[in-house]
Amino acid sequence: MTGTIRQWAAGMLTPWTAVAAAILVLNLLSWSFGQAPAATLSTAIAGSWGTMYGVGQVLFKATPLLFAGIAVDVALRAGMFNIGVEGQMAVGSVVAAVVATAVPVALPGTIAVAIVLLAAAVAGAIWAAIPAVMRVLLGAHEVITTIMFNRIADALIAMLMTSALALPGTVRTADMPANTLLPRLQVWIHGVAGSAASMAFPLAVVVLVTVHAWLKLTRSGRETVWVGLNDRACAAEGVPVGWRRLVALTLSGAVAGLGAAGTVMGYKGYYEMGLGAGAGFGGIAVAFLGRGHPVGLLLAALLFGTLAQAGLAINAQVPREAMGVLEAVVIIATALATVRAPTPASRTTRPPEAEP
Repeated sequence: MTGTIRQWAAGMLTPWTAVAAAILVLNLLSWSFGQAPAATLSTAIAGSWGTMYGVGQVLFKATPLLFAGIAVDVALRAGMFNIGVEGQMAVGSVVAAVVATAVPVALPGTIAVAIVLLAAAVAGAIWAAIPAVMRVLLGAHEVITTIMFNRIADALIAMLMTSALALPGTVRTADMPANTLLPRLQVWIHGVAGSAASMAFPLAVVVLVTVHAWLKLTRSGRETVWVGLNDRACAAEGVPVGWRRLVALTLSGAVAGLGAAGTVMGYKGYYEMGLGAGAGFGGIAVAFLGRGHPVGLLLAALLFGTLAQAGLAINAQVPREAMGVLEAVVIIATALATVRAPTPASRTTRPPEAEP
């Protein structure tokens, strides 16, 4: 029992450190701008979780972060660091917007939405599969290749938008048909009316649970975790290490591509340059703060969504740009706390032992 309590306390070190750092730095920022820390904190809470509209905005901002966090976490489970989620989300978003305009308007909404989501996921998966193949077959490190693919995605999207996809005189695509859009969350939760929250958030939660179930309940998922813990031992036991890594990084890209649900399909109804920028890198912080647990990932995404919405709420007291400092401090605190605490996967799962 004592050991279990100690493990639980160690696992809670990271989230509590992040929350404590956020509150401390917010107080310091408030004081530095001549504001009462308690009043600023109260305004931040009221503007985010104090009203149903604020809650809806938190969910909206947390949605792409949750997709990105799941994507990063899947790759981490296989011992790989997918820095390319930003580019994979952008590619998925562009493809979603383009495919949606080709979907017949008479098609039932459920089928139309499924087609667009599938297109976004496939686009993200293909963009991630290229670095995955380079890692498995050529030994090229995925950190380098996925970073470069972010740059390639930026350049390619800019070229396509300016030359063919964008409406004349704009940096956005044509409007998507209504049957390809995700309904706003107010259809189910009337209190969030007016907010940008959509059914993309429940979809992200479903993806989170599905990926976690795959990792826990299937042989391929468990072997993926084992590969991340000890690839040499897995290879000695006959586990297809290369294939598991290839599937994990490709799946990571597919989940990243689904991030289009929260921005293109659930919010704008079209793609424009810069839409969703930063969410891919924010997913790295979500993944590390979530510590490989579905509840942790969800809470981490909500935390950063709260910080983003709170920044708008306190803009009259503290410049919105200062919230970027707050988010950076939370990420640093998360990284430092993670070094001190073992991951849940390392405590609960052991790879097969290699024979001497």
